[in-house]
Amino acid sequence: MKTFHNPHHAGHAGQQEMFRGRMVPCHEVPARLDFVLTELQRRPLGDIAPPSVDGTALDAAIARVHSARYLDFLASAWSDWVAMDPANAERDALPSVWPIGNPHAFRTDVLPRNFAARLGLFSFDSGSPLTAGTWAAARGGAACALAAAQAVAQGDRSAFALTRPPGHHAGPDFLGGYCFLNNAAIAAQALRDAGHATVAVLDVDYHHGNGTQTIFYERADVLTLSVHGDPATEYPFFLGHADERGAGAGEGFNLNLPLPRGTGLATWRAALDTALQAVSDFGASALVVPMGLDTFEGDPISGFTLKSADYAGVGAALARLGLPTVFTFEGGYAVDAVGTNAVNLLEGFQQATEKK
Repeated sequence: MKTFHNPHHAGHAGQQEMFRGRMVPCHEVPARLDFVLTELQRRPLGDIAPPSVDGTALDAAIARVHSARYLDFLASAWSDWVAMDPANAERDALPSVWPIGNPHAFRTDVLPRNFAARLGLFSFDSGSPLTAGTWAAARGGAACALAAAQAVAQGDRSAFALTRPPGHHAGPDFLGGYCFLNNAAIAAQALRDAGHATVAVLDVDYHHGNGTQTIFYERADVLTLSVHGDPATEYPFFLGHADERGAGAGEGFNLNLPLPRGTGLATWRAALDTALQAVSDFGASALVVPMGLDTFEGDPISGFTLKSADYAGVGAALARLGLPTVFTFEGGYAVDAVGTNAVNLLEGFQQATEKK
């Protein structure tokens, strides 16, 4: 299994986030990736390298899933933030005003000239700090996702995009949940463009992949599935319910399996088995797994109770689909354990694959 790691990730290092009404140190930190990389070097699964992709092709791949005005915003956001006030260079950008969803109350079609308003327009939470290195880190992550998809499209059984910030909460024109570009969606679309007729995206993060669902919600060629904490009580709250089945041409091609806080391995695995059967029934020719490890019992902002040893079985279960698979690194905020948990899952997948 090739691993493509993001050499620019540490440039995105937020100082603080808004968490339940107070400013706290960021949960999404550079050490998350470093622990995984260290564990992969200790227990190697294959080659580890930064991605090597053509810049023009990368921009085109990103533009396949994100809107032009959103990408223009991200590319210039930091310089615009500092232009508001030179003192902003010492602090992260966080939104303070948002348009709610009612089009009769707030317009979103007119792009404000004020940067603070633009930041709110493209954000859905106040916990995703934008820093001087955010755009380079996010774009580097998209390069990892594209490189992993290209490797799989060219015949590799699996590949891992090891990057941060994560991606699955980022939508076509919004950021949030620590996510700016949707790496899983970029990989899925790249697989489609490389000739895979149908692709499944199976999200195993504790938090629903609302961005991925939004991107593909009206499409029948990409099946989106997510096993996650019930949005009635868990972030991101406003998407991820079981009755969201897709719309238009995509009706029936989205499956959410929300579970209550406190769910243990047996119930979680039963939901995963339901998702795996749906992937088989769909007839996908490739799989993308937004790989969140925040289902771990020690995660500080989540509520499932999987143990480190459980992740090998999760990887083996995914391998039984027999599909070429791209993994993207998503959540997992018990930093000291995230490397072990990630490599346990990937190693379980690879060992089960080799037994076939």
